[in-house]
Amino acid sequence: MGLPHYAGTRERVTRFALIAGVTLVLAFLVAPLFIVVPLSFNNDPFFSFPIHTYSLRWFRDFFSNTRWIAALENSVVTAVFTTVIASTLGTMAALGLARPNFPCRRAVMALLISPMIVPIVIVAVGDYLLFGFFGLTNTRTGLVLAHTALAAPFVVITVSATLSTYDPVLTRAARSLGASPLAAFRRVTLPVILPGVVAGAVFAFATSFDEVVVALFMTSAEQRTLPVQMFSGIRDQINPTIMAAATLLLALSTALFVTVAWLSARARRVKT
Repeated sequence: MGLPHYAGTRERVTRFALIAGVTLVLAFLVAPLFIVVPLSFNNDPFFSFPIHTYSLRWFRDFFSNTRWIAALENSVVTAVFTTVIASTLGTMAALGLARPNFPCRRAVMALLISPMIVPIVIVAVGDYLLFGFFGLTNTRTGLVLAHTALAAPFVVITVSATLSTYDPVLTRAARSLGASPLAAFRRVTLPVILPGVVAGAVFAFATSFDEVVVALFMTSAEQRTLPVQMFSGIRDQINPTIMAAATLLLALSTALFVTVAWLSARARRVKT
């Protein structure tokens, strides 16, 4: 009689220890946010903690400063173009890799996701040298292409995961009923894998919008993105407006995370 009770107690202790460990790790990772967000509402013209007076002063400064607004516009435009191109190319690559007769599937997949593995500084230097040969450095086109290479692997992975549960019989049935390959994809395949495509697009947008290292190499003062503007502000002159920008980036990241979680839950409901 004592053995089951001992096993149950041991299981509860193990579960409690696991939950406590995960909670401590999450607290360690999230702790800096409890400093950044309150400081963005500080009225003082310098970093001081604890905060004595709360204000929206630095948010007003962010939205009234032409440099910050231009950087925000550059980030949004670059991220949108990157998302469209990366989602299209990534979805096409995932569809090709899902074919059973695709040659060298593992090698091609490894090549496609290599930007996620190679150190970002090496990618940035390679992009700078390659695009400089074609005259694309200090241009938005070059930055979009560089960010597309970084964002496309996320689309490939998410769409491939969705296609792993897709039944190709549906496509063959549509073709047998007279649908063209494009019509079969648009009316049958795409609606099924759409949650994976949208999730990959969200990751692509976040990758481009938050990226700073490649943007430092590829942009001039006119194409400076928001993360680059923040980095320059920290390096040249520390201004509490950076905290307001960081809070806005945090809010955007949280919204994207919630979107991905909602899409994942929706995909699970569709499967069941």
